[in-house]
Amino acid sequence: MEEKKSEPFRPEKLPAASNGGKAHSTVLFVFIAALSIWAVTTQWKHFSLMSFRLYLARANAGWISAAVAAMLGFIVFEGLALRSACLALHQGAPVVKSCKWAATDIYFSAITPSATGGQPACALLMMRDGIPGIVTTSVLLLTLAMYSLAILVIGIASLVLRPGVFLSFGVLSRVLIVLGFVAQIALFLLFVMLVKNERLLEKLGSAVFRLLGRLHLMRSVEDKLAHLHSSMEEYRRLAVMLSEHRDLLWRSFAFNLLQRLSQVSVTAFTYLAMGGRFSRVGDVLAMQSYVVIGSNCVPVPGAMGVADYLMLDGFGSFLPVDHAVSLELVSRALSFYSCVLICGITVAVAYRRKMKGSAK
Repeated sequence: MEEKKSEPFRPEKLPAASNGGKAHSTVLFVFIAALSIWAVTTQWKHFSLMSFRLYLARANAGWISAAVAAMLGFIVFEGLALRSACLALHQGAPVVKSCKWAATDIYFSAITPSATGGQPACALLMMRDGIPGIVTTSVLLLTLAMYSLAILVIGIASLVLRPGVFLSFGVLSRVLIVLGFVAQIALFLLFVMLVKNERLLEKLGSAVFRLLGRLHLMRSVEDKLAHLHSSMEEYRRLAVMLSEHRDLLWRSFAFNLLQRLSQVSVTAFTYLAMGGRFSRVGDVLAMQSYVVIGSNCVPVPGAMGVADYLMLDGFGSFLPVDHAVSLELVSRALSFYSCVLICGITVAVAYRRKMKGSAK
């Protein structure tokens, strides 16, 4: 009997994210951001816009520029990580296009709980740019694994080199940081298992498809399952290629490590811009590393509120309250809000160009 061939994957058939869902996420993001900023400013009884402007006026322009460059590096290094993996799997990926994928991941990760929207949105864009679905899956799994590993490496290095910084946090903060370590270890092991065990990935994918079908969020579930099954042989081949290409693993890890270092460096550069001492830069880097780890264990869009709490707790251990609040606001504005804004504009421009191209 002739074997039935599954229909080839066509990215243009994928349903677009609903405008209502995106609007809801954006409104929620703005609300939590405003609430977080309000909560931070209330920590300083004498806070005012005038005092904050005076604080900013004293900032060193050179160090602020370095902080902005580090923030942009957070986007660029993720793009380079995606690009290097695609090239290793014989898929073209220009730097500008790969940075657009990274911006999509960062933006949707920031506005959705537990960063659940980042990877699907990035995958959709990659496939619409011509990257095969199974290659996209392999690249994103590898990037996620190395992303978690980079966080763990930086966190462990901070514990070894600056254990006193961890102990300077309050009890709740230390609990969050420990939970963050556990979560990152679990995620890394899960990603390794998915790359090594294609049957587990197929079962997980099948369970997700069937759940979406029961919720009436996906049509033709059986056809999707048949296509998933037929794609696993190609995924098996790509997984073997990933495990055999040690240079690819190292490059992906290096770019993800540089991305995380860029993120924590924003806080260090901001600290120096506000007159901080060079002797405390190592403590600031370690403190921000703990903040990144601790904020990853709470399912809040962009870790807003949680990251702010951890940063205030960390800065408060060696800075006056007014300095800690102002430094937290400036650092968070550069490392997170400005980054999300740039990524959001990038996504909007890419979407507008796509719509204009479709109209022709």
